[in-house]
Amino acid sequence: MLKRHEIQVLRKAKHSQSEVAAIAGISERSVRRVEAEPAVVSLDDSGGRQRRGIGRPSKVEAYRQFAVDLLAAESEIMSLEILRRARLSGYTGNKSALYALVSSIRPKRSRPVVRFEGLPGEFSQHDFGQVDVHYIDGNTERVHFFASRLKYSRWVEVTLVPGERVEPLVRTLVEHFAAIGGIPLLAVFDRPKTIALHWSKDGVVTEWNPTFSAVTLDLGLGVELCWPYSGNQKGSVERLVGWVKGSFFKQRRFIDKTDLLEQLAAWRVEVNTNITSRATGIIPAVRRAEELPRLRPLKVAPADLALRYPVMVGPTGYVLFDTCDYSMDPESIGIAGTLYLYRDRVRIVAGRFEAVHDRLTVPHTKSTLPEHRTALVAAVSGKRGKRYLKRQQLLDVGGPAQDYLTEITHRRPIEWIIELDQLHDLLQNHGPDKMREAFAQAITAHTIGVEYVRRYVNALQGDGGGGPQKSPPQPAPAPHAITQQELPL
Repeated sequence: MLKRHEIQVLRKAKHSQSEVAAIAGISERSVRRVEAEPAVVSLDDSGGRQRRGIGRPSKVEAYRQFAVDLLAAESEIMSLEILRRARLSGYTGNKSALYALVSSIRPKRSRPVVRFEGLPGEFSQHDFGQVDVHYIDGNTERVHFFASRLKYSRWVEVTLVPGERVEPLVRTLVEHFAAIGGIPLLAVFDRPKTIALHWSKDGVVTEWNPTFSAVTLDLGLGVELCWPYSGNQKGSVERLVGWVKGSFFKQRRFIDKTDLLEQLAAWRVEVNTNITSRATGIIPAVRRAEELPRLRPLKVAPADLALRYPVMVGPTGYVLFDTCDYSMDPESIGIAGTLYLYRDRVRIVAGRFEAVHDRLTVPHTKSTLPEHRTALVAAVSGKRGKRYLKRQQLLDVGGPAQDYLTEITHRRPIEWIIELDQLHDLLQNHGPDKMREAFAQAITAHTIGVEYVRRYVNALQGDGGGGPQKSPPQPAPAPHAITQQELPL
Protein backbone atom coordinates (compact mmCIF):
# COMPACT_ATOMS: atom_id res chain seq x y z
CA MET A 1 0.00 0.00 0.00
CA LEU A 2 2.89 2.37 0.70
CA LYS A 3 4.35 1.65 -2.75
CA ARG A 4 0.94 2.34 -4.32
CA HIS A 5 0.76 5.62 -2.43
CA GLU A 6 4.22 6.54 -3.73
CA ILE A 7 3.18 5.82 -7.33
CA GLN A 8 0.03 7.91 -7.03
CA VAL A 9 1.93 10.85 -5.51
CA LEU A 10 4.54 10.78 -8.28
CA ARG A 11 1.86 10.74 -10.96
CA LYS A 12 0.08 13.68 -9.34
CA ALA A 13 3.42 15.49 -9.43
CA LYS A 14 3.26 15.20 -13.27
CA HIS A 15 5.99 12.55 -13.61
CA SER A 16 5.61 10.40 -16.69
CA GLN A 17 4.78 6.71 -16.33
CA SER A 18 8.27 5.75 -17.46
CA GLU A 19 9.84 8.08 -14.85
CA VAL A 20 7.63 6.70 -12.08
CA ALA A 21 8.50 3.14 -13.14
CA ALA A 22 12.23 3.97 -12.94
CA ILE A 23 11.92 5.71 -9.52
CA ALA A 24 9.69 3.06 -7.92
CA GLY A 25 11.53 0.11 -9.49
CA ILE A 26 8.46 -1.43 -11.11
CA SER A 27 7.11 -1.89 -14.62
CA GLU A 28 5.12 0.74 -16.54
CA ARG A 29 2.24 -1.71 -16.70
CA SER A 30 2.07 -1.75 -12.88
CA VAL A 31 2.17 2.05 -12.86
CA ARG A 32 -0.84 2.20 -15.18
CA ARG A 33 -2.74 -0.38 -13.10
CA VAL A 34 -2.09 1.45 -9.79
CA GLU A 35 -2.93 4.78 -11.35
CA ALA A 36 -6.38 3.46 -12.19
CA GLU A 37 -7.04 2.30 -8.62
CA PRO A 38 -8.79 4.42 -5.93
CA ALA A 39 -6.58 6.73 -3.90
CA VAL A 40 -4.76 4.99 -1.01
CA VAL A 41 -6.29 6.01 2.32
CA SER A 42 -4.86 3.22 4.54
CA LEU A 43 -1.46 1.55 4.77
CA ASP A 44 -2.86 -1.78 6.02
CA ASP A 45 -1.20 -4.30 3.69
CA SER A 46 -3.01 -7.35 5.04
CA GLY A 47 -6.39 -5.66 4.69
CA GLY A 48 -5.54 -4.63 1.15
CA ARG A 49 -4.50 -8.14 0.21
CA GLN A 50 -7.69 -9.56 1.66
CA ARG A 51 -9.90 -7.11 -0.21
CA ARG A 52 -8.10 -7.73 -3.48
CA GLY A 53 -7.81 -11.49 -3.01
CA ILE A 54 -4.03 -11.56 -3.27
CA GLY A 55 -2.18 -14.79 -2.35
CA ARG A 56 -2.63 -18.52 -2.70
CA PRO A 57 -6.12 -19.72 -1.71
CA SER A 58 -6.20 -21.28 1.75
CA LYS A 59 -7.20 -24.94 1.85
CA VAL A 60 -8.11 -24.77 5.51
CA GLU A 61 -10.34 -21.70 5.27
CA ALA A 62 -12.96 -23.76 3.53
CA TYR A 63 -13.21 -25.92 6.66
CA ARG A 64 -13.66 -23.07 9.14
CA GLN A 65 -17.42 -23.60 9.47
CA PHE A 66 -16.81 -27.36 9.65
CA ALA A 67 -14.54 -26.87 12.72
CA VAL A 68 -16.92 -24.32 14.29
CA ASP A 69 -19.81 -26.78 14.08
CA LEU A 70 -17.76 -29.62 15.60
CA LEU A 71 -16.60 -27.45 18.52
CA ALA A 72 -20.14 -26.25 19.12
CA ALA A 73 -21.39 -29.85 19.31
CA GLU A 74 -18.41 -31.28 21.20
CA SER A 75 -16.52 -28.61 23.09
CA GLU A 76 -13.91 -31.06 24.46
CA ILE A 77 -13.09 -32.66 21.10
CA MET A 78 -9.35 -32.93 20.43
CA SER A 79 -7.73 -31.18 17.47
CA LEU A 80 -6.43 -34.54 16.29
CA GLU A 81 -9.99 -35.87 16.01
CA ILE A 82 -11.09 -32.75 14.11
CA LEU A 83 -8.21 -33.35 11.68
CA ARG A 84 -9.26 -37.00 11.19
CA ARG A 85 -12.85 -36.04 10.43
CA ALA A 86 -11.74 -33.21 8.13
CA ARG A 87 -9.61 -35.65 6.14
CA LEU A 88 -12.61 -37.96 5.81
CA SER A 89 -14.52 -34.95 4.46
CA GLY A 90 -11.86 -34.29 1.81
CA TYR A 91 -9.40 -31.95 3.54
CA THR A 92 -5.95 -32.27 1.89
CA GLY A 93 -4.09 -29.43 3.59
CA ASN A 94 -1.38 -29.49 6.25
CA LYS A 95 -2.28 -30.52 9.80
CA SER A 96 -0.52 -27.50 11.34
CA ALA A 97 -2.78 -25.15 9.35
CA LEU A 98 -5.88 -26.94 10.64
CA TYR A 99 -4.52 -26.96 14.21
CA ALA A 100 -3.93 -23.18 13.98
CA LEU A 101 -7.50 -22.69 12.74
CA VAL A 102 -8.93 -24.81 15.56
CA SER A 103 -6.86 -22.95 18.15
CA SER A 104 -8.12 -19.60 16.88
CA ILE A 105 -11.79 -20.56 17.11
CA ARG A 106 -11.79 -22.86 20.16
CA PRO A 107 -13.40 -21.05 23.14
CA LYS A 108 -10.78 -19.94 25.63
CA ARG A 109 -11.32 -20.84 29.26
CA SER A 110 -10.07 -18.22 31.64
CA ARG A 111 -9.80 -19.09 35.30
CA PRO A 112 -10.24 -16.32 37.84
CA VAL A 113 -7.09 -15.10 39.56
CA VAL A 114 -7.38 -15.62 43.29
CA ARG A 115 -5.43 -13.14 45.38
CA PHE A 116 -5.45 -13.63 49.11
CA GLU A 117 -4.07 -11.91 52.15
CA GLY A 118 -2.66 -13.93 55.01
CA LEU A 119 -4.02 -13.65 58.50
CA PRO A 120 -1.79 -12.52 61.38
CA GLY A 121 0.83 -15.18 62.07
CA GLU A 122 -0.39 -17.47 59.29
CA PHE A 123 2.11 -17.27 56.41
CA SER A 124 5.73 -16.36 55.80
CA GLN A 125 7.42 -16.31 52.38
CA HIS A 126 11.02 -17.34 51.73
CA ASP A 127 13.27 -17.46 48.69
CA PHE A 128 16.87 -17.28 47.50
CA GLY A 129 18.03 -14.56 45.12
CA GLN A 130 21.24 -13.55 43.42
CA VAL A 131 22.42 -10.30 41.89
CA ASP A 132 25.61 -8.88 40.37
CA VAL A 133 26.83 -5.98 42.52
CA HIS A 134 29.04 -3.34 40.89
CA TYR A 135 31.31 -1.61 43.38
CA ILE A 136 32.52 1.96 43.00
CA ASP A 137 36.09 0.80 42.24
CA GLY A 138 34.82 -1.05 39.16
CA ASN A 139 34.85 -4.58 40.58
CA THR A 140 31.80 -6.79 40.19
CA GLU A 141 30.69 -9.52 42.58
CA ARG A 142 27.78 -11.93 42.38
CA VAL A 143 26.14 -12.12 45.79
CA HIS A 144 23.49 -14.55 47.00
CA PHE A 145 20.85 -13.55 49.50
CA PHE A 146 17.99 -15.19 51.37
CA ALA A 147 14.82 -13.17 51.91
CA SER A 148 11.93 -13.78 54.31
CA ARG A 149 8.70 -11.83 54.68
CA LEU A 150 5.61 -12.11 56.86
CA LYS A 151 2.61 -12.19 54.54
CA TYR A 152 0.30 -10.18 56.79
CA SER A 153 2.53 -7.37 58.04
CA ARG A 154 5.13 -7.35 55.18
CA TRP A 155 7.96 -7.36 57.74
CA VAL A 156 11.05 -8.42 55.78
CA GLU A 157 14.45 -9.88 56.62
CA VAL A 158 17.29 -10.17 54.07
CA THR A 159 20.68 -11.81 54.70
CA LEU A 160 23.64 -12.43 52.41
CA VAL A 161 24.49 -16.15 52.24
CA PRO A 162 27.50 -18.06 50.83
CA GLY A 163 25.32 -20.17 48.53
CA GLU A 164 21.92 -21.74 47.99
CA ARG A 165 22.49 -25.11 49.68
CA VAL A 166 20.39 -26.54 52.47
CA GLU A 167 22.65 -25.47 55.36
CA PRO A 168 22.59 -21.72 54.55
CA LEU A 169 18.85 -22.05 53.99
CA VAL A 170 17.93 -23.57 57.35
CA ARG A 171 20.41 -21.53 59.41
CA THR A 172 19.30 -18.25 57.85
CA LEU A 173 15.65 -19.32 58.14
CA VAL A 174 15.99 -19.82 61.90
CA GLU A 175 17.90 -16.53 62.25
CA HIS A 176 15.10 -14.72 60.41
CA PHE A 177 12.44 -16.26 62.62
CA ALA A 178 14.43 -15.13 65.67
CA ALA A 179 14.66 -11.58 64.25
CA ILE A 180 10.95 -11.55 63.34
CA GLY A 181 9.93 -12.64 66.82
CA GLY A 182 8.65 -16.19 66.27
CA ILE A 183 7.46 -18.66 63.66
CA PRO A 184 4.12 -18.66 61.75
CA LEU A 185 1.91 -21.62 60.98
CA LEU A 186 3.23 -22.12 57.44
CA ALA A 187 6.40 -21.20 55.58
CA VAL A 188 6.00 -20.92 51.80
CA PHE A 189 8.99 -21.67 49.56
CA ASP A 190 9.47 -21.15 45.85
CA ARG A 191 12.33 -23.58 45.16
CA PRO A 192 11.36 -27.19 45.90
CA LYS A 193 14.70 -28.55 44.60
CA THR A 194 16.47 -26.90 47.51
CA ILE A 195 14.45 -28.78 50.10
CA ALA A 196 12.82 -31.68 48.22
CA LEU A 197 14.56 -34.52 46.39
CA HIS A 198 11.67 -36.06 44.46
CA TRP A 199 8.05 -35.24 43.78
CA SER A 200 5.24 -36.69 41.70
CA LYS A 201 3.73 -35.19 38.57
CA ASP A 202 0.95 -33.56 40.55
CA GLY A 203 3.49 -31.68 42.69
CA VAL A 204 3.28 -33.81 45.85
CA VAL A 205 6.71 -34.26 47.44
CA THR A 206 7.61 -37.95 47.70
CA GLU A 207 11.07 -37.55 49.26
CA TRP A 208 12.16 -34.57 51.32
CA ASN A 209 15.70 -33.44 51.97
CA PRO A 210 16.35 -35.25 55.30
CA THR A 211 18.38 -32.36 56.73
CA PHE A 212 15.66 -29.83 55.98
CA SER A 213 12.83 -32.07 57.18
CA ALA A 214 14.63 -32.74 60.49
CA VAL A 215 14.92 -28.98 61.12
CA THR A 216 11.24 -28.37 60.36
CA LEU A 217 10.33 -31.11 62.84
CA ASP A 218 12.55 -29.52 65.47
CA LEU A 219 10.87 -26.16 64.88
CA GLY A 220 7.34 -27.51 64.56
CA LEU A 221 7.05 -25.60 61.27
CA GLY A 222 4.56 -26.34 58.51
CA VAL A 223 5.93 -26.11 54.96
CA GLU A 224 4.11 -25.31 51.74
CA LEU A 225 5.86 -25.55 48.37
CA CYS A 226 4.88 -23.66 45.21
CA TRP A 227 4.83 -25.83 42.14
CA PRO A 228 6.93 -24.60 39.15
CA TYR A 229 5.07 -22.62 36.48
CA SER A 230 2.17 -21.98 38.85
CA GLY A 231 2.06 -18.20 38.78
CA ASN A 232 -1.06 -18.00 40.93
CA GLN A 233 0.87 -19.80 43.71
CA LYS A 234 4.37 -18.41 43.52
CA GLY A 235 3.86 -14.91 42.22
CA SER A 236 4.10 -13.21 45.60
CA VAL A 237 7.21 -15.21 46.50
CA GLU A 238 8.90 -14.27 43.22
CA ARG A 239 7.93 -10.64 43.73
CA LEU A 240 9.70 -10.73 47.10
CA VAL A 241 13.07 -11.35 45.41
CA GLY A 242 12.34 -8.82 42.65
CA TRP A 243 11.30 -6.23 45.21
CA VAL A 244 14.52 -6.71 47.20
CA LYS A 245 16.59 -6.32 44.04
CA GLY A 246 14.69 -3.29 42.81
CA SER A 247 14.37 -1.54 46.17
CA PHE A 248 17.90 -2.08 47.45
CA PHE A 249 20.53 -3.64 45.21
CA LYS A 250 19.69 -1.72 42.03
CA GLN A 251 19.05 1.59 43.77
CA ARG A 252 22.30 1.97 45.68
CA ARG A 253 26.03 2.04 45.10
CA PHE A 254 28.53 0.32 47.35
CA ILE A 255 32.19 0.91 48.15
CA ASP A 256 32.90 -2.70 49.09
CA LYS A 257 31.32 -5.74 50.76
CA THR A 258 31.49 -4.14 54.20
CA ASP A 259 29.66 -1.06 52.95
CA LEU A 260 27.03 -3.31 51.33
CA LEU A 261 26.36 -5.10 54.63
CA GLU A 262 26.09 -1.81 56.52
CA GLN A 263 23.66 -0.34 54.01
CA LEU A 264 21.62 -3.56 53.97
CA ALA A 265 21.20 -3.42 57.76
CA ALA A 266 20.12 0.23 57.62
CA TRP A 267 17.72 -0.50 54.73
CA ARG A 268 16.00 -3.29 56.66
CA VAL A 269 15.33 -0.93 59.55
CA GLU A 270 14.03 1.73 57.16
CA VAL A 271 11.58 -0.46 55.20
CA ASN A 272 10.29 -2.19 58.32
CA THR A 273 9.83 0.80 60.62
CA ASN A 274 9.65 3.98 58.52
CA ILE A 275 8.17 3.28 55.08
CA THR A 276 4.49 2.53 54.43
CA SER A 277 3.91 -0.73 52.59
CA ARG A 278 2.36 -0.24 49.15
CA ALA A 279 0.32 -3.43 49.58
CA THR A 280 -1.25 -2.60 52.95
CA GLY A 281 -0.84 1.16 53.27
CA ILE A 282 0.55 0.61 56.77
CA ILE A 283 4.11 0.57 58.13
CA PRO A 284 5.16 -3.13 58.57
CA ALA A 285 6.19 -2.58 62.21
CA VAL A 286 2.65 -1.51 63.07
CA ARG A 287 1.03 -4.62 61.59
CA ARG A 288 3.79 -6.83 62.99
CA ALA A 289 2.68 -5.79 66.46
CA GLU A 290 -0.64 -7.48 65.63
CA GLU A 291 1.17 -10.62 64.50
CA LEU A 292 3.51 -11.09 67.43
CA PRO A 293 0.87 -12.63 69.74
CA ARG A 294 0.11 -15.19 67.00
CA LEU A 295 3.72 -16.15 66.30
CA ARG A 296 4.98 -19.21 68.13
CA PRO A 297 8.28 -19.07 70.05
CA LEU A 298 11.34 -20.71 68.57
CA LYS A 299 12.06 -24.15 69.97
CA VAL A 300 15.70 -23.99 68.89
CA ALA A 301 17.94 -20.92 69.14
CA PRO A 302 20.08 -20.18 66.04
CA ALA A 303 23.31 -20.95 67.93
CA ASP A 304 21.95 -24.34 69.06
CA LEU A 305 20.64 -25.44 65.67
CA ALA A 306 22.21 -28.77 64.71
CA LEU A 307 21.89 -30.35 61.28
CA ARG A 308 21.84 -34.15 61.43
CA TYR A 309 23.74 -36.39 59.00
CA PRO A 310 24.12 -40.20 59.08
CA VAL A 311 27.79 -41.24 59.27
CA MET A 312 29.97 -44.32 59.77
CA VAL A 313 33.17 -44.59 61.82
CA GLY A 314 35.80 -45.69 59.32
CA PRO A 315 38.48 -48.38 59.76
CA THR A 316 41.06 -45.77 60.78
CA GLY A 317 38.89 -44.47 63.61
CA TYR A 318 37.75 -41.31 61.81
CA VAL A 319 34.44 -40.02 60.49
CA LEU A 320 34.65 -38.40 57.06
CA PHE A 321 32.30 -35.45 56.55
CA ASP A 322 32.50 -32.77 53.87
CA THR A 323 36.10 -33.87 52.96
CA CYS A 324 37.27 -33.45 56.60
CA ASP A 325 38.14 -36.22 59.12
CA TYR A 326 37.05 -36.21 62.77
CA SER A 327 38.51 -38.74 65.23
CA MET A 328 36.48 -41.19 67.31
CA ASP A 329 37.33 -43.77 69.93
CA PRO A 330 38.93 -46.77 68.15
CA GLU A 331 36.37 -49.08 69.78
CA SER A 332 33.65 -47.37 67.70
CA ILE A 333 35.21 -48.43 64.39
CA GLY A 334 32.52 -49.80 62.07
CA ILE A 335 29.58 -48.39 64.06
CA ALA A 336 26.97 -46.24 62.29
CA GLY A 337 26.15 -42.98 63.99
CA THR A 338 24.84 -39.45 63.60
CA LEU A 339 26.82 -36.27 63.07
CA TYR A 340 25.29 -33.12 64.55
CA LEU A 341 26.59 -30.12 62.64
CA TYR A 342 26.58 -26.80 64.48
CA ARG A 343 27.83 -23.52 63.09
CA ASP A 344 31.15 -23.75 65.00
CA ARG A 345 31.42 -27.35 66.19
CA VAL A 346 30.68 -30.97 65.30
CA ARG A 347 29.20 -33.58 67.64
CA ILE A 348 29.34 -37.24 66.66
CA VAL A 349 27.39 -39.98 68.38
CA ALA A 350 28.03 -43.64 67.45
CA GLY A 351 26.46 -46.11 69.84
CA ARG A 352 27.73 -45.37 73.34
CA PHE A 353 30.61 -43.28 71.97
CA GLU A 354 30.49 -39.52 71.57
CA ALA A 355 32.97 -36.85 70.51
CA VAL A 356 32.83 -33.07 70.06
CA HIS A 357 35.26 -31.29 67.68
CA ASP A 358 35.74 -27.73 66.52
CA ARG A 359 34.27 -27.52 63.04
CA LEU A 360 36.90 -27.65 60.30
CA THR A 361 36.50 -25.09 57.53
CA VAL A 362 39.57 -25.93 55.42
CA PRO A 363 38.90 -28.84 53.03
CA HIS A 364 40.82 -32.11 53.46
CA THR A 365 41.96 -31.39 57.02
CA LYS A 366 41.83 -33.63 60.09
CA SER A 367 40.83 -33.10 63.72
CA THR A 368 42.14 -35.56 66.32
CA LEU A 369 41.27 -35.32 70.00
CA PRO A 370 44.21 -36.09 72.39
CA GLU A 371 42.37 -38.98 74.06
CA HIS A 372 41.65 -40.55 70.68
CA ARG A 373 45.26 -40.12 69.63
CA THR A 374 46.41 -42.11 72.68
CA ALA A 375 43.69 -44.71 72.30
CA LEU A 376 44.52 -45.29 68.63
CA VAL A 377 48.19 -45.86 69.45
CA ALA A 378 47.26 -48.25 72.26
CA ALA A 379 44.92 -50.16 69.96
CA VAL A 380 47.62 -50.77 67.33
CA SER A 381 49.58 -53.98 67.87
CA GLY A 382 53.36 -54.21 67.48
CA LYS A 383 56.13 -51.67 68.04
CA ARG A 384 56.44 -50.90 64.35
CA GLY A 385 52.72 -50.24 63.93
CA LYS A 386 52.62 -47.93 66.96
CA ARG A 387 55.71 -46.09 65.74
CA TYR A 388 54.36 -45.30 62.30
CA LEU A 389 50.93 -44.41 63.66
CA LYS A 390 52.59 -41.85 65.91
CA ARG A 391 54.51 -40.47 62.96
CA GLN A 392 51.33 -40.26 60.91
CA GLN A 393 49.64 -38.34 63.71
CA LEU A 394 52.57 -35.91 63.75
CA LEU A 395 52.29 -35.57 59.95
CA ASP A 396 48.59 -34.76 60.36
CA VAL A 397 49.64 -31.58 62.16
CA GLY A 398 50.24 -30.24 58.66
CA GLY A 399 52.31 -27.30 57.53
CA PRO A 400 56.06 -27.91 58.01
CA ALA A 401 55.59 -31.20 59.93
CA GLN A 402 56.54 -33.31 56.91
CA ASP A 403 59.68 -31.23 56.21
CA TYR A 404 60.77 -31.47 59.84
CA LEU A 405 60.19 -35.23 60.15
CA THR A 406 62.01 -35.81 56.85
CA GLU A 407 65.01 -33.86 58.11
CA ILE A 408 65.19 -35.59 61.51
CA THR A 409 64.80 -39.03 59.92
CA HIS A 410 67.77 -38.47 57.59
CA ARG A 411 69.95 -36.52 60.03
CA ARG A 412 69.45 -38.93 62.94
CA PRO A 413 68.69 -42.31 61.33
CA ILE A 414 68.98 -44.14 64.70
CA GLU A 415 67.85 -41.62 67.30
CA TRP A 416 64.72 -40.52 65.42
CA ILE A 417 62.72 -43.40 66.91
CA ILE A 418 63.24 -42.13 70.47
CA GLU A 419 62.73 -38.52 69.36
CA LEU A 420 59.49 -39.56 67.64
CA ASP A 421 58.04 -40.69 70.98
CA GLN A 422 59.09 -37.42 72.62
CA LEU A 423 57.60 -35.36 69.77
CA HIS A 424 54.36 -37.32 70.10
CA ASP A 425 54.28 -36.53 73.85
CA LEU A 426 54.71 -32.84 73.02
CA LEU A 427 51.82 -33.10 70.56
CA GLN A 428 49.62 -34.66 73.24
CA ASN A 429 50.51 -31.99 75.81
CA HIS A 430 50.46 -28.85 73.63
CA GLY A 431 48.19 -29.62 70.67
CA PRO A 432 48.64 -29.40 66.88
CA ASP A 433 48.63 -25.58 66.55
CA LYS A 434 51.66 -24.98 68.77
CA MET A 435 53.48 -28.00 67.33
CA ARG A 436 52.91 -26.67 63.83
CA GLU A 437 54.43 -23.31 64.76
CA ALA A 438 57.33 -24.96 66.60
CA PHE A 439 58.09 -27.09 63.54
CA ALA A 440 58.05 -23.94 61.40
CA GLN A 441 60.53 -22.19 63.75
CA ALA A 442 62.81 -25.21 63.74
CA ILE A 443 62.82 -25.42 59.93
CA THR A 444 63.44 -21.66 59.59
CA ALA A 445 66.33 -21.69 62.12
CA HIS A 446 67.73 -25.03 60.82
CA THR A 447 67.62 -26.45 64.35
CA ILE A 448 66.55 -30.06 63.85
CA GLY A 449 66.08 -32.01 67.06
CA VAL A 450 63.44 -32.67 69.68
CA GLU A 451 65.36 -30.51 72.18
CA TYR A 452 64.82 -27.46 69.96
CA VAL A 453 61.15 -28.22 69.31
CA ARG A 454 60.59 -28.61 73.07
CA ARG A 455 62.20 -25.23 73.71
CA TYR A 456 60.09 -23.54 71.01
CA VAL A 457 56.86 -25.12 72.28
CA ASN A 458 57.58 -24.09 75.86
CA ALA A 459 58.26 -20.52 74.71
CA LEU A 460 54.98 -20.49 72.76
CA GLN A 461 53.15 -21.87 75.78
CA GLY A 462 54.57 -19.08 77.91
CA ASP A 463 53.99 -16.07 75.61
CA GLY A 464 50.84 -17.23 73.85
CA GLY A 465 52.48 -17.80 70.48
CA GLY A 466 55.51 -15.53 70.22
CA GLY A 467 57.83 -15.40 67.25
CA PRO A 468 61.05 -17.36 66.65
CA GLN A 469 63.89 -17.18 69.13
CA LYS A 470 66.63 -14.67 68.37
CA SER A 471 69.23 -17.41 68.75
CA PRO A 472 68.68 -21.17 68.69
CA PRO A 473 68.48 -22.80 72.12
CA GLN A 474 71.34 -24.94 73.35
CA PRO A 475 70.86 -28.64 72.65
CA ALA A 476 70.01 -30.97 75.47
CA PRO A 477 72.30 -33.91 76.31
CA ALA A 478 72.38 -36.55 73.60
CA PRO A 479 69.84 -39.34 74.11
CA HIS A 480 70.95 -42.80 75.10
CA ALA A 481 71.79 -45.15 72.27
CA ILE A 482 69.06 -47.59 71.41
CA THR A 483 69.42 -51.31 71.03
CA GLN A 484 69.76 -53.17 67.78
CA GLN A 485 66.20 -54.51 68.12
CA GLU A 486 64.81 -50.92 67.99
CA LEU A 487 66.48 -50.00 64.69
CA PRO A 488 63.98 -48.92 62.00
CA LEU A 489 63.07 -51.55 59.47
